[in-house]
Amino acid sequence: MGLPDGSIKQFSMTHDIRNLLMFVDVVVYGSLRQEPGFPPLLLRSMSSEIPIVAPNLTAITKYVTDGVHGFLFDSADPSTVSSAFVQILGEKRLLDTAYSVALEGKLLSKNMLAHDCITAHIKLLESVIHFPSYAKLPSSVSKVQERTWLWDPFEMKAALENNLLEGESHTSTKAVDILREFPQSNQTTYSDTNGTSSYDYPRLSDWNELSEIEIFEDIERREMEEIDERVERPLLSWDEVYRNARKSERLKPEGNERDEGELERTGQPVCIYEIYNGEGAWPFLHHGSLYRGVTLSKGGRRPRSDDVDAVTRLSVLDNPYYRDLLCELGAMFAIANRVDTVHKLPWIGFQSWRAAGRKVSLSESAEETLEETTTGENNGDVIYYWSPMDIDQTSDFWSMCDSLNAGNCRSLFEDAFRTMYGLPENVSALPPMPNDGDRWSTLHSWLMPTPSFLKFVMFSRIFVDSLHSLNVYRTEPASCLLGASEPEKRHCYCRILEVLVNVWAYHSGRKMVYLDPFTGDIREQHPLDERTEMWVKFFDFTLLKSMDEDLAEEADDGMHPGNDQWLWPLTGQVFWSGIADREREEKYIKKLDKKLKNKVKLLERQKSGYKQKPLGQ
Repeated sequence: MGLPDGSIKQFSMTHDIRNLLMFVDVVVYGSLRQEPGFPPLLLRSMSSEIPIVAPNLTAITKYVTDGVHGFLFDSADPSTVSSAFVQILGEKRLLDTAYSVALEGKLLSKNMLAHDCITAHIKLLESVIHFPSYAKLPSSVSKVQERTWLWDPFEMKAALENNLLEGESHTSTKAVDILREFPQSNQTTYSDTNGTSSYDYPRLSDWNELSEIEIFEDIERREMEEIDERVERPLLSWDEVYRNARKSERLKPEGNERDEGELERTGQPVCIYEIYNGEGAWPFLHHGSLYRGVTLSKGGRRPRSDDVDAVTRLSVLDNPYYRDLLCELGAMFAIANRVDTVHKLPWIGFQSWRAAGRKVSLSESAEETLEETTTGENNGDVIYYWSPMDIDQTSDFWSMCDSLNAGNCRSLFEDAFRTMYGLPENVSALPPMPNDGDRWSTLHSWLMPTPSFLKFVMFSRIFVDSLHSLNVYRTEPASCLLGASEPEKRHCYCRILEVLVNVWAYHSGRKMVYLDPFTGDIREQHPLDERTEMWVKFFDFTLLKSMDEDLAEEADDGMHPGNDQWLWPLTGQVFWSGIADREREEKYIKKLDKKLKNKVKLLERQKSGYKQKPLGQ
């Protein structure tokens, strides 16, 4: 920017930022990295009425409008920052435009994060508070609007109170009218927005009748217990006693579902799932607290182990056709399906049984490195992998993928990516992968944080469905362009899905680290500051989440064409906000129906004149 030497001073974030902002005229935010949230430094600057200059990142453009709340420049071309300074700086002073934009930024900073805060608080309350059956259920969190919270009404109320103290009668009358009208309008709005207002809610007489029913059922239950105690029961033979004892022993889960590895795994930060198919892979699997097996064959678990049965967790794997298409990725879909029931650790890893046969499985020193790394400080979104792709100096990522998939990896990946996002034909849909000499992952042998794994599964499910749709609607559905021999055609998607994690990790901004499986040395691959071409917008979690919810809504309503061959609903959980609202509504209706049946039952008994005779007379 042509500033003289010595005119720039650097301060750490631990310094008192508030005192520094008192002497600042303009704040320039120079980081070009995609952030998960709005930068705190910009929020403080805006609240201090200081004009800001920032790149047009997603987290910033979500709230800030260029020329209104701040000045934005192109993140892909940092030289455009000079155009922003032209709108701010005059001769030895700031222009009036800078002061007006700073004032708008201050007003925005009061309310910009209120919606996110309120939404998170509502979700917390929904998970904690359990409403009684007689309570009127609130609206769902999806109905919270962006401008839910504003400081302007509070400021207006304070002004009205000041006018009341000064004795202005006309303002007092106006304020009273506003307060009188507010409850009526609020009540009308609530009744319109809440979908449960059409129900006939129980009255006090209904609750009195329900209380009488409960008292009557409690008396009847006690009488039946006393009668059962007086009934003579025949003694069982010794054979029947032994048979019942053996049956209870078989029902205990400790006999066949737990081993020492599961008990040692409690409290550890990481678990690596080894994926195998059949008893022939048992000698290649590891034992111990760090590993846990995942079998793709029904009933093919190792004896006296806590291996996960993927077929039981995901029913689509019971079909041999889909099990052969998805291969190891199907086991990952099974683990991600209601992951809290099988995996509760902060880190999750996978390793194919073929890694031991190719001598790229983890050694003891590499295992110690992984455990020390995961138990140390938080490294953020990072993926560790130890089974590299064999690429020579004359090949790159996509050419190696073509050689593994009958020369059609590049074209089919582009078609699937275009179908997935609905891109036009004249737009390139193949994510660029650099040829920088670093390593790429293969054989599904990697480790990452559990939340990152769930995001990867969300992306993979949509991509696999898009790839499968290309094959389903072909003239020859049984053919496979990704394989030449018959076994390769049967396992059609396996080889392209092995390298899918590289595309996702690279373009979603994850740190990629190669772990030497023999020595345990780690080295970062494809550093973030050297990635010149990243398609971050296509791998943004917010976009993928909205796509996932749209697909779930189509699956729930049955609106998707060709539902009988649609793969996405079969690969995991189908959920969107409408399902939760409908389940909550159905549960409430069932409660009302149960109360009505109990009421009718009580009235019928009263009409019949039934009375229980006193016992012992």
